[in-house]
Amino acid sequence: MSLQLFFDALALGGIYAIAALGIALIFGVMKLVNFAHGQFIACAVFALILPSTDAMAVLGLGRLPALVLVPVMLAFGAGLALLAEALVFRPMRNASPVALMVGSFALGVALQNLLLVLYGGRPKAVSLWAELGHPVQVGPAEVPLLQLIVIAAVLAILLGLAVMLRRTRIGLEMRAAAEDFAMARMLGVRANRVISGAFALSGGLAAVVALVLVAQTGVADVRMGGQIMLVAFIATVVGGMGSLSGAVAAGLGIGAVSALLQAGLPAEARPFRDAFLYGGVILVLLFRPQGLFASAGSKPRV
Repeated sequence: MSLQLFFDALALGGIYAIAALGIALIFGVMKLVNFAHGQFIACAVFALILPSTDAMAVLGLGRLPALVLVPVMLAFGAGLALLAEALVFRPMRNASPVALMVGSFALGVALQNLLLVLYGGRPKAVSLWAELGHPVQVGPAEVPLLQLIVIAAVLAILLGLAVMLRRTRIGLEMRAAAEDFAMARMLGVRANRVISGAFALSGGLAAVVALVLVAQTGVADVRMGGQIMLVAFIATVVGGMGSLSGAVAAGLGIGAVSALLQAGLPAEARPFRDAFLYGGVILVLLFRPQGLFASAGSKPRV
């Protein structure tokens, strides 16, 4: 039972960590909390199907084999984020943080209503990689194959991002911009290159979350990005705004605590699991309002 709980906590925490990382990347270079990130996830989900009123629509990109679908979805998420940056956030780059935040809200509402127009408000069943739901024996526990793949994918993504941020030019430029954007620009860092790179990575991570959510739930819902966006934002705040490692650690921690509460609470108290979880978040922020891993990058972006 404890081994099963460990895999549940790691898989759920991994999803939250990837979603929080997508938000932290943008905040690190632009000091912008992109509240449209949840709609990026929803758009990536609906890219798997064609606009239709049929509740069992499983057309579109969802028909591609996995080896083709994954890179195509990553490219779709990155492209959507880059388009949003070019059309919405780049013209507002010198605006106040409040104006940027309102702009991200407006973009999120626009994307959600676009999905409603194209697909309607009813959830749609999507059969994606149904064979991954088969259990695999790991010691005394039976773990769904999808859970193991999610854990491995999360570890691979985190390792790849760590290498990129420390070993590549664009990664070093992103870290420098997160510390002090104005100084980084004076030292030759190109603002458009860094910000576009951050948005592309964030959009790609949104596509990863979308694939995992669809494979787990088998449902495409216009509102499905909202809940995970809320948890990811909380993880970003708890981890420390602008801290990539903090966002990952807080996302993993929130997922682990959520799984522990689901398993440990009495049956009659489980509907109030989120109340216990967010109560713990409040306690953390009371004693550590700057987050668990406060970032040094708190200076203006221009």
